[in-house]
Amino acid sequence: MEAFSNPFFELAAIMIISALVGLVGRFLRQPLIVAFIGVGILVGPWGLDLLESIDKVHLLAELGIAILLFAIGLKLDLTLIKSTGKVALLTGLGQVLFTSFFGYIIAVAFGFSTMTALYVAVALTFSSTIIIVKLLSDKKEIDSLHGQISIGFLIVQDIVVVLVMIFLSALGAGTASSPAFDIAIVVLKGFGMLAVIGLLMRYVLPHLIKLLGNSQELMVLFAISWAISLAAVGDWLGFSKEVGAFLAGVSLASTEYREIISGRMTTLRDFLLLFFFINLGAELDLSLIGEQIKPAVVFSLFVLLGNPLIVLVIMGIMGYKKRTSFLAGLAVAQISEFSLILAALGLHLGHIDDNTMGLITLVGLITIGLSTYMILYSHQIFEFLSPLLGIFEKKDPFRESMVKKLEKEHFDVIVIGLGRYGNNVAKSLERAGKKVMGVDFDPGAVERWRKKGRTAQFGDAEDPDLPETLPLKKVKVIISTLSDFEINLHLLNIIRHHDYDGKIVLTQHHAGNAKKLIDAGADMILFPFVDAVGTGFLTRLEDCFDDDKETCAGNNGKSRKK
Repeated sequence: MEAFSNPFFELAAIMIISALVGLVGRFLRQPLIVAFIGVGILVGPWGLDLLESIDKVHLLAELGIAILLFAIGLKLDLTLIKSTGKVALLTGLGQVLFTSFFGYIIAVAFGFSTMTALYVAVALTFSSTIIIVKLLSDKKEIDSLHGQISIGFLIVQDIVVVLVMIFLSALGAGTASSPAFDIAIVVLKGFGMLAVIGLLMRYVLPHLIKLLGNSQELMVLFAISWAISLAAVGDWLGFSKEVGAFLAGVSLASTEYREIISGRMTTLRDFLLLFFFINLGAELDLSLIGEQIKPAVVFSLFVLLGNPLIVLVIMGIMGYKKRTSFLAGLAVAQISEFSLILAALGLHLGHIDDNTMGLITLVGLITIGLSTYMILYSHQIFEFLSPLLGIFEKKDPFRESMVKKLEKEHFDVIVIGLGRYGNNVAKSLERAGKKVMGVDFDPGAVERWRKKGRTAQFGDAEDPDLPETLPLKKVKVIISTLSDFEINLHLLNIIRHHDYDGKIVLTQHHAGNAKKLIDAGADMILFPFVDAVGTGFLTRLEDCFDDDKETCAGNNGKSRKK
């Protein structure tokens, strides 16, 4: 083992073990997050004990957190705060209050003292921003409505946990100043930080980024430096590093280079996050778990089932659809690394004992592991539970559905997917005198369409209830500009299931999949890399708007079966 006293050999060994365990995990269809936490336990003091340089791994982990939150902030359109800020704040605070209250009651029922019950209850309220953001990114759901809401209330949770830790630290230190005074100081510092960042966004950052735009290497280097610097400033001011890094990303989100920066950061982000999960596994003290199995199972079930239930209720009352509420609720179905930090602080201050620390650690292991699967298979779980979730949805989920308002309007075509290709399709149709309605699961894309004077609404092509939110009776053609075969096939089936007898036009890149969609009932297939969106494109679509035509031109001559 002498070789592993060399930090370079140590790092090499950890990387090889991570690659092997990750490969086994993929073979067994296990999430990489769970595999890498397992690597941390394996190389940590409860396994092979290879981590001599734990401080270096911890530093790399913190860099990974900063880059991840920066990348998320970078994708956040400030206009979305108007549409998701209220629900994020109310859901975040509501979930913290309800979970704390019921968690405290359960802890008292187990015979814990008042102080211990308070620590356990508060530890149950915080969810892992890092893990959720990573999972949503992997599923490409960060830009979805439920993804944006989830990130919003997770950031609210992060701010709350910082304030709680300040309060407990001041309480334990016995300082002359009151906890309320310390919290007020931090809040003032926060407003000061926001003001400075706002001024930089207005007068400095756009010009600086433009100056660096000629060299992508320098621009990315500046972006990383900016992210880490604001993370450090946030930590110095008494906030978490996550909040500082997130604000760094938001400050550059309005620049024209954000997509370039975001794309260049992806590989670096994923590499550094490996160390976060390894560090999390290595720091788990398994010796403290001991006799806490029974209460840990009860608290874990409360977190896995109760927390999403609370979010479902709050978002349902606010007028969101059960699908959006359910998918967002799964984001709080685990406890956070902050919960373990909070417990460690309580242990240090003498407020809780080793057994309580072990209980919170075990709840963390159970909930992080199981919630990872719940989020990865969230759509399948929703489809299974959907009939039971209707009680959490208003008859008119007004936050997302515009169907009653739209029933009075006439549209020639609905375009699903408002990205670059969807915009080009819409422009061509509008030039031809067609009235277009747009649908997308990205609130930012919907907002941009509305600013152009177009009608658009939130909607997910994978949502079985999507047709119920659309004015199908008066629409002649539905066009999906999404290129995913499975999503298009699902969309085709659910629209036909709702007795829509108009034309359905789908998008594909491969001829083989296009033929399958035609055979399944699609009227026409668009090929983005072949079709020139213009005269030729419209010529192919003309028959789709003709009521006398059974099907569209350019569909390989096959008629849709009635």
